[in-house]
Amino acid sequence: MLGFAQLFASRLVKAAAILIAIVVMNFFLVHAAPGDPAMVMAGEAGAADEKFVAQLREQFGLDRPILEQLGTYVGKIVQGDLGFSYRQQRPVWDILAERLPATLVLTLTAFLLALALGVALGTLAAVTVGTWADSAITVVALLAYATPIYWIGLMLSLLFSIQLGWLPAFGYETVGAGYTGLAHVADVAKHLILPVITLALFYMASYARLTRASMLEVRGLDFIKTAKAKGLSQGRIVTRHVLRNAILPVITVAGIQAGQLVGGSILIETVFAWPGIGRLAFEAVLQRDYQVLLGIFLVTSIMVILFNILTDILYGLVDPRIQVSQ
Repeated sequence: MLGFAQLFASRLVKAAAILIAIVVMNFFLVHAAPGDPAMVMAGEAGAADEKFVAQLREQFGLDRPILEQLGTYVGKIVQGDLGFSYRQQRPVWDILAERLPATLVLTLTAFLLALALGVALGTLAAVTVGTWADSAITVVALLAYATPIYWIGLMLSLLFSIQLGWLPAFGYETVGAGYTGLAHVADVAKHLILPVITLALFYMASYARLTRASMLEVRGLDFIKTAKAKGLSQGRIVTRHVLRNAILPVITVAGIQAGQLVGGSILIETVFAWPGIGRLAFEAVLQRDYQVLLGIFLVTSIMVILFNILTDILYGLVDPRIQVSQ
């Protein structure tokens, strides 16, 4: 237990340094992008004259030197302040707090579904290698992996929402329904089905292929032959010996993708009009809302770092022989 605590503390110290570098890099990248937020706001207000634009730049600090803006931004980040959205006239924390729960529900549900189905199908394919079941799983995985995710979303919506009318085509909940309690949970779950399936299919295909390949490699090792010679059952060999040793590459990939999923669902949220931070990022890019973009980048970076730390710790729990260096 002490070793895990030391590892976690060491990783947090390194994560803090990485996060500072990410904050600085994101700041310069966002400000290097073409477009002027003041011009966008002035244009939408119908008063894009130079004096009004200059007033907007002064009001939001956009006329200050870039290093001074960076210092102000980093100082606020240290204090836990993500800034103020000059587009929406609200604190960035408030905006993210509204959108982040919807993204977490979508991405974590899709991630768990993809991981469970991917490992299960990959295990089945490895156990039945060379049979029709193995071929069918391989073909389905390849199709899911190769098909553009937005096209899958559109086709599922067209079939189950437009043609069959079984599921809602877009949104987080039924507008104006006023559901509460379990009725509200059921309504959100119904809206969640199509985007979760669409997002999970791609990652499920990756985990299935990786699990199959890893299990086939482990099956040929000497300790598996020894287990068979001892008369252990096929099920015990697969679950306790083959899968346990073959799962480490899947954990590595899943740990990396879990953090990326939080900020990488822009297409899904756009296709299904899901009110998450992925869609918020797309809107912020169009509106040149620097503060919101930087806040989204910071939150997603923290998620990626935390999932990578948890992945390192999970290594030791799955296989105690692994010593993760600090």
